[in-house]
Amino acid sequence: MLQECMDALNIKEDGIYVDVTFGGGGHSRAILKKLKNGKLIAFDQDPDAWNNQPSDKNFSLIKQNFRFMLNYLKYQNCLPVDGILADLGVSSHQFDDRTRGFSTRFDNALDMRMSQSGKKSAKTIINEYSAQQLQQVFSAYGEVRNARTLAAAIVKARKVKPVESVSELLHILESHAAGPNRNQYYAQVFQAVRMEVNEELEALKELLAQSSLALERGGRLVVMSYHSLEDRLVKNYINQGIFEGQAEKDVYGNRLNVPFRPVTKKPLTASAEEVKSNPRARSAKLRIAEKI
Repeated sequence: MLQECMDALNIKEDGIYVDVTFGGGGHSRAILKKLKNGKLIAFDQDPDAWNNQPSDKNFSLIKQNFRFMLNYLKYQNCLPVDGILADLGVSSHQFDDRTRGFSTRFDNALDMRMSQSGKKSAKTIINEYSAQQLQQVFSAYGEVRNARTLAAAIVKARKVKPVESVSELLHILESHAAGPNRNQYYAQVFQAVRMEVNEELEALKELLAQSSLALERGGRLVVMSYHSLEDRLVKNYINQGIFEGQAEKDVYGNRLNVPFRPVTKKPLTASAEEVKSNPRARSAKLRIAEKI
């Protein structure tokens, strides 16, 4: 949904823009093509992504998690900005790197850290979380149907031997993943663990709250999510200015302290043609908001 993202940002050639999920650099390069005297600041905590940065005088890369966005923009004297783009989730290169432990396709150490400097890995969670904590992770982040029995099975297995590799975790999952949706079950569990490892929802909340402070009036917030929990947070913050509940209203029913207005009532989704060429786009939801 590259073109949709570019259209949503409503790019001005002399504007200041932020790509908080640089990854392979595709979105950043597309933004740079539209800039003349403008500036693009990108964020990425993954060292594998740092080699992708373009050589462009209008570009700078911050080698940090986007949850620190506001501080770095202040430090670089780049506030306010005209647009913020976030393409959430795991980059394709992270899934395809067999050493990172994100994918069930490759056997390697349980890792799943987006930043290699992170102290908590998938192995930490699987081997050190209590059964109750594991159940909560599987339920909240993966919507795993038998989260309780799976958590108990993991705790039982690690008493015999620590669970340290992708194949060892899959071996435990096998007896709990019945029917034709076995691979979907594996993906749900791995997604849940990955989101816990990287504190993805917490970081997203911080990003959304900071975006309302960083953007110029009329500036655009463009967020592409791949999970219902992420999309719900984005939707609620855009529409209500909070993550849960209803926005405060005045005596006339007008919402108070809501920093954005939605540009589209419903999220944009990928075309059938794009899904055919990029199956990952099937679950993508693009939400666009404008700073009031």
